[in-house]
Amino acid sequence: MSAAPFLSARSLDLPGVAHAFFTRRGGVSAAVYASLNGGVGSRDAPEAVAENRKRMAAALGLPADRLAVPYQVHSADAIAISGPWAPDARPRCDGLVTATPGLALGVTGADCGMILFADPAARVVGAAHAGWKGALTGVVEATVAAMTRLGARPEAIVAALGPCIAQESYEVGPEFVAAFADAGEAPERFFVASRRPGHSMFDLKAYIAERAARAGVGRFEDMGLDTYADDARFFSYRRTTHRREPDYGRLVSAIALA
Repeated sequence: MSAAPFLSARSLDLPGVAHAFFTRRGGVSAAVYASLNGGVGSRDAPEAVAENRKRMAAALGLPADRLAVPYQVHSADAIAISGPWAPDARPRCDGLVTATPGLALGVTGADCGMILFADPAARVVGAAHAGWKGALTGVVEATVAAMTRLGARPEAIVAALGPCIAQESYEVGPEFVAAFADAGEAPERFFVASRRPGHSMFDLKAYIAERAARAGVGRFEDMGLDTYADDARFFSYRRTTHRREPDYGRLVSAIALA
C-alpha cells in the first residue's frame, strides 16, 4: 500500500516536525466520498474512514491510534493533549496542541480553514479548524495561547493554512457582514461586493491571516488552495450544496513531533 497523497507547506519543512495536508486522493471510499475521506461524521462506511485514517497516520510514520482528531464544533476552544482518546471520547473543541512526540494532531475541513502550527525550538505543535465562526471568536489566538502554555513563544511559531475556500468562491448574505461589523471588525477589509445584489464575497483566508498576526505568530503561510474550485483534489461543503449531492467527505490536515 502506498502512502496517502498529501501536500506540504514550505514553512513547516522543519527538523523534528512531520506534517501533511491530505487531499481526497489515495483512499478506499467510494461515490461522493472518493476516496480519502477522513470524516467520521459523514455517512461513509465507518470501516472505509478507519482505513483512510490509518493511511494518513502511516504517511506521518505513526500507527492509526496515534492520530487524534477532535469533535469539531466551530468554537474558539483549544486544548493541550498528551495522548489519544477512545473513539467515543473525542473532546469538543477546534484546536489541539501538544509537546508529546509521536502524537499527530489532526483537524478536518471541507471549506473551513485548517491551520497547522509549530515552534520547532520549543518542540510544541498545534492544529486548528477555523471556519468563519471559529476565526471570528478567536480559535487561532486560543491555539497560540495553548501552545504558549506548553513553552512556545508566539514569535517563534510558524503557521500554515492549507486547503480552504477562497474569496472568489465564498458568497455570503448581508447578515454575515453584519456579524463581523457587530464584532468590531472592519467589513471593508475582508468583503467585496458580489455580482448578486445585497451579497458579498468573504476572504476567509485573509481573515485567518489577520487573526494569526494579532496572535503574534512569527510566520504565516497561506498555501493558496481553494477547496471549492478544485474538486479533483478537495472536498467542499459548499460545492456539494450547490450540486445537491447527498453528503460530502472531509479532508484531514495533521502535524506531529518526530
